[in-house]
Amino acid sequence: MNGKHGKAWLLAVILILVLGAGVPWVAMRANPAAQGPKVTDATRDKILTYIRERFGVPGTVKLALGGLHASAVAPGFNEAAVMVDEGKNQRTQPILVSRDSRFLIVVVGSVIDLHQNSTAEMAQRVQEVFKTAPTLKLSVGGFKASPAPDFEQGTLTMDDGKAKQERTVLLTRDRKHLIVSELYSLAVDPRQQALHTISLHDEASQGPVGAPVTIVEYADLQCPTCARVQEFLETKIVPRYGNKVRIVFKEFPLLGIHDWSLTAAIACQCAYEINPSAYVPLRSAIFKNQQTINVANLRETLLSFGEEAGANRVKLAGCLDAKSSYPRIQRDLAEAKRLQVNQTPTVFINGRMMIGLPSEDAYYQAIDEALRGK
Repeated sequence: MNGKHGKAWLLAVILILVLGAGVPWVAMRANPAAQGPKVTDATRDKILTYIRERFGVPGTVKLALGGLHASAVAPGFNEAAVMVDEGKNQRTQPILVSRDSRFLIVVVGSVIDLHQNSTAEMAQRVQEVFKTAPTLKLSVGGFKASPAPDFEQGTLTMDDGKAKQERTVLLTRDRKHLIVSELYSLAVDPRQQALHTISLHDEASQGPVGAPVTIVEYADLQCPTCARVQEFLETKIVPRYGNKVRIVFKEFPLLGIHDWSLTAAIACQCAYEINPSAYVPLRSAIFKNQQTINVANLRETLLSFGEEAGANRVKLAGCLDAKSSYPRIQRDLAEAKRLQVNQTPTVFINGRMMIGLPSEDAYYQAIDEALRGK
């Protein structure tokens, strides 16, 4: 994630981050003949609270929900726009909400029109709309019934030749429209879901196991914002809160965007398996030297940093070359998928999501609230 996206928090950046696209949000197509219901205060609060929790929207950002209009794409859904006010910046994000207020869809980029109703066309249209790199192979398939009868749910697979990543896509019942998005259940409490999903056993971490606040970070080692968050954690959070916080580190390499982050993640997890105390200093060294690391010097750099951090160089080289720790990264990626994590860095503070580094005060506020049991 680059600097200009450091404050991005909404799902609409999924394709920008994962596929490298730069797609503007566009207005959706309402059915002018059918007006949606008026939004009650309870429904409005339910939707906005869910969005704030699910996408880690800081309390300093104001959210407002516009009126609902019947969707021309999905008969059982209404469309609306969420107004996002960050003070200096204001924007809108189109969403779809089922008429029974059970499901939410955040529309990434735009609704993709289909004509031939084939998976090959779906992949081609995604590539066209999001302007993906020519070297990134896309495929769409695996459709099955979703919890919402207006949509089937399938998988978009991205393969850069080194590794694969998957994203959920939604196909309308008439198979004429495709949306790159998860189908979110408004009945689920995102914070409780995170607490029940995240594994804290046998994970690289810093701080006491019994700390009242647990910070879990999903990061990409080649991500500049992740490097800034790491520095912030090391120089501000740990000195300020001491043994009151435990930081658990998860690997989330952005495959298809970064050319060495996966290998670096493998090295870090190798170091953890060889000597757990070597993990954090190796990770920090990689973040501090992002600008000088490249594919050509990667292996030697990782081995040198790992040895300095306290990992046996010979064992580290063997583990790195054999990719022995890759299953640990696959486990982190699978866990992140269950949590619908799609960008880096994504942080959970006692289950409450925080994305990027919106501000230092936003982190302090979230940690202080966690300490008070909120």
